[in-house]
Amino acid sequence: MFPYGPELEINASLKVHYQLVLEKIGPLLTEERRQKIERVVSLRNFDTAVVLEGIYDRGNISAVMRSAEGLGFGNFQVIETQEKFKEANRVTQGADKWVEVKKWKKTSECVKALKDQGYKICVTHLDEKSKPLHEIDFSGKVALVLGNEKDGVSREMIDAADERIIIPMTGFVQSFNISVAGALSLYHISQDRLKRRGTNASLSEEEQGILRAYYYMRTQDSAAQYLEEMFARGTLKA
Repeated sequence: MFPYGPELEINASLKVHYQLVLEKIGPLLTEERRQKIERVVSLRNFDTAVVLEGIYDRGNISAVMRSAEGLGFGNFQVIETQEKFKEANRVTQGADKWVEVKKWKKTSECVKALKDQGYKICVTHLDEKSKPLHEIDFSGKVALVLGNEKDGVSREMIDAADERIIIPMTGFVQSFNISVAGALSLYHISQDRLKRRGTNASLSEEEQGILRAYYYMRTQDSAAQYLEEMFARGTLKA
């Protein structure tokens, strides 16, 4: 579910090939910054979709996003079925700048998009059909679904799931806070993929180049203006 093609939209009337962005914006960044972006991009995973359904507290969304980004996951799907949100005091520490978020209003639409692209849907849900997290193979395209703070995932999402999973617990309580459950699950997934595939990463060379271009643009505040001016002067041609 890599969301981008080879052209970046600079404004409504200007699209630029990612190679041109790398060539023209790259020199504006420090060598240290370019190396960090290259390292991060080379380890990015878009085969695992992190799906948050009906989360009420924006702080929990931010916390899961921060854990996901820190572990190399870039594919976020947020289903906003609720009408009201609890505003957050917690922040993403900039993680929202480095993950790609697709928002949905209906669970059915998100599920269809995931299944059309070959994702296996794994929902965190406790019942007699649930399997421990460590019994699931996460090496392929998998959507990890975390439900809202009170009721968990919806009945619609449970019925659509390929697997129902739990994090094994040995105490009296039966569930973790969603932000903790997200962090534990994503860490396990990264380790499972490392064990089975040798890496958590999933992007092709071209996809890595495209994502580097987007990160260059997000890093350099004046990047869009710089490109617009070059095209306006005729220095570059679309």
